[in-house]
Amino acid sequence: MAEEKDKKAYQKPLPSWDEESRPFWEATKRHELYVQRCRDCGFVQFQPRAVCVGCLSPNVQWVRSGGRGKIYTFTVTHQNPVRGFRESLPYVVAHVELEEGVKLLTNIVDCKPEEVKIGMPVEVVFADVTPEVTLVHFRPAR
Repeated sequence: MAEEKDKKAYQKPLPSWDEESRPFWEATKRHELYVQRCRDCGFVQFQPRAVCVGCLSPNVQWVRSGGRGKIYTFTVTHQNPVRGFRESLPYVVAHVELEEGVKLLTNIVDCKPEEVKIGMPVEVVFADVTPEVTLVHFRPAR
């Protein structure tokens, strides 16, 4: 039984986090998507940072995203010999531009690769891949 469980275990690399990104990963665990906004200049950013990349203020806060956006660009991967990835072929890697204005690199799920289009409206979905890690994916908006 343990051998069967090991076969089903998540085999792709897992993200690591630090103090800057910890609130993001804690939010994904709750199935919530957060980005940062500067309290001084209003700039919205993603990747998590200790300072605003717009004005260098340390006065950044986490704000909940609506989780909706559109595909900015994408690629369909048809070949990947690495364990964990080869079992998922073909898969879509995309930059999704959130309504808040930031872009995230992510996977598009629940959609045939040939149906993915630039500008396609998408919404966030969460994948609990381990008891500790929940990943952010997007699917066509419903």
